[in-house]
Amino acid sequence: MSLNPWSEAPALKTRFLFLSLAAVAVFLLLALRLWTLQVINGERYLSLSEKNRIRYVPIAAPRGPVFDRNGELLVDIRPSFRASVLRQDVEDRDLLLDRLSAILPVSREDLLKRWQEGSRFPPYRPLPLADDIGRDALEQIQENSVDLPGVLTEVRPLRAYPYGELGAHLFGYLGEITERELQAEAFSGYRAGNYVGKSGLEKHLEAYLRGGEGERRLEVDVKGKELRILKTQEPSPGNKVYLTLRQDVQMAAEEGLGDGAGAVVALDVHSGEVLALVSRPAFDPALFARGIAGKEWIELVQNSRHPLQNKALRGQYPPGSTFKIVTALAALRAGVASPATTFNCTGSFELGDAVYRCWKKRGHGATDLKKALRESCDVWFYQVGLELGIDRLAQMARELGLGAPLDFPLEGEKGGLIPDREWKKRRFNTSWYPGETVIASIGQGYVLATPLQLAVMTAAVANGGTVLRPQVVKRVEDFAGNVLLESAPEAIRSQALEPAHLRAVRLGLEAVVNESRGTGAASRLDSIRVAGKTGTAQVVRRKSDEEEALEAEDVTPYRFRDHALFVAYAPAEDPKIAVAVVVEHGGHGGSAAAPVARRVFESYFGIEAAETAAVVALGDE
Repeated sequence: MSLNPWSEAPALKTRFLFLSLAAVAVFLLLALRLWTLQVINGERYLSLSEKNRIRYVPIAAPRGPVFDRNGELLVDIRPSFRASVLRQDVEDRDLLLDRLSAILPVSREDLLKRWQEGSRFPPYRPLPLADDIGRDALEQIQENSVDLPGVLTEVRPLRAYPYGELGAHLFGYLGEITERELQAEAFSGYRAGNYVGKSGLEKHLEAYLRGGEGERRLEVDVKGKELRILKTQEPSPGNKVYLTLRQDVQMAAEEGLGDGAGAVVALDVHSGEVLALVSRPAFDPALFARGIAGKEWIELVQNSRHPLQNKALRGQYPPGSTFKIVTALAALRAGVASPATTFNCTGSFELGDAVYRCWKKRGHGATDLKKALRESCDVWFYQVGLELGIDRLAQMARELGLGAPLDFPLEGEKGGLIPDREWKKRRFNTSWYPGETVIASIGQGYVLATPLQLAVMTAAVANGGTVLRPQVVKRVEDFAGNVLLESAPEAIRSQALEPAHLRAVRLGLEAVVNESRGTGAASRLDSIRVAGKTGTAQVVRRKSDEEEALEAEDVTPYRFRDHALFVAYAPAEDPKIAVAVVVEHGGHGGSAAAPVARRVFESYFGIEAAETAAVVALGDE
């Protein structure tokens, strides 16, 4: 019997050899796997490990402040609290949303919607759930952090508006960035949850107002609990924007319009700088800063008075008798009238079978240019307009800044409408009729203008004929004081208006405000001589005697009442400021719009209201 097991069991020897080879192979495979994990894919898995251990929390940058021309703060920021969630740390979404809906000022439905909308982004990126949650909600989240896995809170700078609705249409509003915007090159570097300018200056100056986002790097445990701060990169604030506005003038214009609907624009006549730009009714931009609720948005959109529309730029109104300034200058240039040209106004003007009435039924009697402007005699302008013709009238209107957009920096500006023969043929494929020239000569019919255009026209008359592009941004500075953007006066065109013609029209405009029977007496000041022109723009056809009686009794439905307009500049002898006022359905320019302009002048010149002459409009225009 042999004592050597291998000689007695060759099969056992073979089995052992196989097991040894298998063991070696396993160890080789493990070694290869470890080499792959640690060497070839080491950086990748290290990165994944870091993502589980290290959390990157963005720090929102404060948007730049907005000041008026004198350094008065108009738009600021304030601290607020945002609640976000890291979806990768949440195991039971529904349970978490149930708990959060009891804490946050947001419904569970809205929380779920935000969650679903955020599913297109990486789960390790904070998903904003609610902004401006308040200190009570913040404390509840912190106290119940164990039951709210993945929920983060951060301090976020929020837009603040010291003067409420003041300048709302000019400043515009913010909104959360959309998926489409995130994909656009212009928004490179933005992330989900960022707020961007959606309208107004917030949108126009987005690149300047937006600051540089910061970041906090945190070390967390396996449950996502913060252990320590590894690194903090502070955000950089947006740049400082100085506007051409004067806060006091803007406030006076807004208070002058009050609860009425319409617009006010005030310009520096020599630079085109906007001193005030008002549209009413307005909205509270703070609603958008914290994320407007669906119900609030629907109420704004469906409001019949259109509070979201910037009527100073987008409102297109028949200019009414304010357009008589254009007709007078065109007639003087063409030689169809002189300051001494006199017509007898009997209260109506006949052209063929058509009868065109003057606003004053009993007529103005013998009327020259000055009286025609002062008392807004329609018949005088009917006759000179008819002889002038629509094409020459349209040419003068366009030369004074009407009929085309002025390239104002805010989006949505309308161009108004100055019709002529070519326009009507192109638009309606029909001829222009003399009667259409008659009504165009008093700013009715097809003629339309925006309040901004009317202000630019008035400034051109005041400065001698130069149409200036309106400017609203004076300069942009960084926090080191470096000027990044600065505006300068820009002439769109400079007209060769005959000084004698301008002088004659200006005398008439002064008479409108300062002489007896002037229709703009309600804008008169004791210490400053104002020149202006009233206007009443028909919303519907010419009224019958019965309808005018109803209007006199103030029972005409609001939507059918005429718009009230007034344009003016001051001081008359050395103009500095031009103003255009439109009061929707205000009735008459002399009684509804002129007092608003007076408030603007009082503020601009620092005149106490008590010093203003106690006068009322004497006419219906």
